[in-house]
Amino acid sequence: MVIEHKKKSKLRMRWIVLSILLLLHFYQLPFYYTQPGEAKTLAPVIDVEGGFKEENGSFMLTTVKMGKANAYFYAWAHLSDYREIIPEEQIVGPEETDEEYFHRQAMMMASSQEAAKMIAYERANKNISIDYHGIMVSSFIEGMPAEKVLQPGDRITSVNGVAVTSIEQLNEEVAENDNGEDILLTITREGETLEVITTTAPFPKEVSGGDERIGLGILYPVVDRTVSFSPDVTIDVSKIGGPSAGLMFSLEIYNQLVKEDITKGYQIAGTGTINEEGNVGRIGGVEQKVVAAHKASVDYFFVPKEGAREDSNYKEALRTAEEIGTKTKVIGVETFDEALEFLQELPPKQ
Repeated sequence: MVIEHKKKSKLRMRWIVLSILLLLHFYQLPFYYTQPGEAKTLAPVIDVEGGFKEENGSFMLTTVKMGKANAYFYAWAHLSDYREIIPEEQIVGPEETDEEYFHRQAMMMASSQEAAKMIAYERANKNISIDYHGIMVSSFIEGMPAEKVLQPGDRITSVNGVAVTSIEQLNEEVAENDNGEDILLTITREGETLEVITTTAPFPKEVSGGDERIGLGILYPVVDRTVSFSPDVTIDVSKIGGPSAGLMFSLEIYNQLVKEDITKGYQIAGTGTINEEGNVGRIGGVEQKVVAAHKASVDYFFVPKEGAREDSNYKEALRTAEEIGTKTKVIGVETFDEALEFLQELPPKQ
């Protein structure tokens, strides 16, 4: 009887322990975890019709793997180098569903691809036709003025009567106003043209990087336009969202548009947003992307330089490269033209 009782107690304890382990596995904490991803070669997923496909080297985008954190991932990230835990509110907007978040990421990726095509075709002197529909609102910075009068899906067509066709132009027109000053926006919402009044306010420090800037508080706006290219170009990248591959898309597209192979035989990875003017912008997860480039034995890694910003992507990338002792050389650039000039001046790899 005693032996049978002990067996039942042990069995009960095993089930309790198993239940706790399963609970810890399936219960999601209000955090996301991120870790180094991989470097993906772009030539197989980008196709310029009739373009120059032969490359001695390659251009690559770099990724960060991300997912919802349970207790195991939370502990694992804190005990591992170059893995991070990010509060949920920094990833997903207020009341934003997972479906809406992934839709926003897909929109940003599509916009990034379009801007990359535009700058590459312009620099290669190829034909582009553009029809602008406005600046699409995707989400907001909590507590700032825009969320009070705008809705996701709105398209801003003018600011104080001045038509806007790019994010930079929108920001410039808003910056012409003083803090707290009323701003008249012309928007389209569900096919109807409306005029709404909002104001400017200072950006939170975590968004502005410590700079004293004012704005409306629109997070990740997207240019809505219809663009056609000649020759045609397609990009087929699945399961990757966000705008951070813009610079590398533009370099691969340009390389297929011109006869000269600007890879020169090198393995070239990088990260950074790109806009219609060719400016390279800040991204997240740069340290993890340096690790991904290192694992792929990349020769050069392009990264946003960001001027004199203290916590710039460039400085973070240099620090990470030194910490891991990589042979990959980190190259900071402000524009597509700077990246192109660097590549054109490289001697062919021996």
